[in-house]
Amino acid sequence: MRSFSEISIFDYCDRLKVSIKTEIEGKSKEYILGVDEKQFQDYLIDKYVLEPLAIDFQKEIIDIPVVSKEWVEDRFFGEKHEVESYKFKITYPFTGSSKLFSIAPSTRHLTSNEITVDESQQNVSFSFKMTSQNPEEFLREKNEGRKNAFVNLDNVNYEARQWNSVLPNLVKTYFDDRKTKYQKENDFYAAINIPINQNTSSVFTAPTIRKRDIPQPKVDPKKEYSSEPLVSTVMYEDILKIVYDTGKGMERKPSLYIGKDEEALRDIFLLLLETRYDSISVSGETFNRSGKTDIILKYAKDGSNLFVAECKFWHGFKAFLETISQLFDRYLSWRDSKVAIMMFVKNNDFTSVMKNISTETRNHPYYVKDNGRRGESSFSYIFRLPQDPDKQVYLEVMAFHYDK
Repeated sequence: MRSFSEISIFDYCDRLKVSIKTEIEGKSKEYILGVDEKQFQDYLIDKYVLEPLAIDFQKEIIDIPVVSKEWVEDRFFGEKHEVESYKFKITYPFTGSSKLFSIAPSTRHLTSNEITVDESQQNVSFSFKMTSQNPEEFLREKNEGRKNAFVNLDNVNYEARQWNSVLPNLVKTYFDDRKTKYQKENDFYAAINIPINQNTSSVFTAPTIRKRDIPQPKVDPKKEYSSEPLVSTVMYEDILKIVYDTGKGMERKPSLYIGKDEEALRDIFLLLLETRYDSISVSGETFNRSGKTDIILKYAKDGSNLFVAECKFWHGFKAFLETISQLFDRYLSWRDSKVAIMMFVKNNDFTSVMKNISTETRNHPYYVKDNGRRGESSFSYIFRLPQDPDKQVYLEVMAFHYDK
């Protein structure tokens, strides 16, 4: 295909809109009225999101060239003679939605190049020919080919982010329109005494959200460490989403938490995390520094920590602050920068507990600043390590209401 020039972003987005609408309209009335609409909308958003492309140019692969014979014409004398031709293939790994390689962004450079995208291997390549064994010419041809192939990378990623920003509202609008139609239809039937299918009140399960490819952490080879690797942040965001969505989902299913202690609740989260990531070991009650932490995710290749979490029942703000101190004083080493605390709240006054978390967390001596809010009961902070005030740690505090 020609890179970033096969289909316009406008035509492609129109196709996505039709697909979303068709998928919603293909569901029965009973399904639309009975499904957990947030879960179903989240599924659609995840299915139709366009993950921006990231090409790892540092992991360039140069295949051994294919050598063949070609006839070329001498530009001075017009005579043809046979030469050896070297066809080189240059390959790079990538992450993101492979379809973006074919999309022509609204603002773009007209330059392009033939590329091959291997979705199964998550790599993209281009080729070029040479009839000499000149290293300088090879470098020029390779750089020119790469530039032509990927000059529109930033432009198409901008289009992807624009689409992703409108996608949630688009899905909600299509779903609400369909649901309203069915609700009005049922109201009409009820008004004229036509029996309504009792299955309408059944609860349906949204399709399973597909497992995304999560980039593994990378460390700059020129540094001993990387205190804030980009892909580690991406992975941290994904872990927090899984934990938070799971915890909220359990609130609606008391059988999952009634009569369970911290360890039993923790194991539910461990199970989901274990099945989500490749090359990652997930364990509970694992020694880290000078104590056992409840949840820890390690990168299997080098044993580095990716995520550390503590699970506690809420016993008031004093015990909550002690939990933070315990995590930072005993469990975190200098290289741990992404952590979380999961609070299981039995109190009826859940709103009051969330206010306490929001207020009291700022009074902890290791607190640096707020870092936004992930959800109604998920609070993001920047803390510091007690042994190194300059070392920043991302702390997420999540509260789940398990009151039965």
